[in-house]
Amino acid sequence: MAREIVQTPNAPTPPATYSQAVKAAGLVFVSGTGPHDPKTGKIVGVTIQEQTRQCLQNISAILVAAGSSMEKVVSATVILLEEDDFAGMNEEWLNWFPANPPARQGAKLPVRVSGLKISIAAIAES
Repeated sequence: MAREIVQTPNAPTPPATYSQAVKAAGLVFVSGTGPHDPKTGKIVGVTIQEQTRQCLQNISAILVAAGSSMEKVVSATVILLEEDDFAGMNEEWLNWFPANPPARQGAKLPVRVSGLKISIAAIAES
């Protein structure tokens, strides 16, 4: 089975230990993506809604580079720093997935990064 590494300058550059995404088996596996500005690398937003929006914008850019789109997302993992942010994250989530949302699971961030409230990973059809 062939696999293809996906890389775009329209999303934050990941560390050398993982790729933005990998295409394989007819799917696109997007790594955990934070709310970072693709150009500056700085965290965008102070509210969970702003940070969720930036994460999803970054994921969208990666999916477009892979020849996919947000409409093809089948599963997502949302990792929050604080469980109190769940409602605010869902508020922004519904702007991106108003109907027929993907399967989803949640977890708690295992480490603290100054200012970071959320990271999202996704799997989409290619």
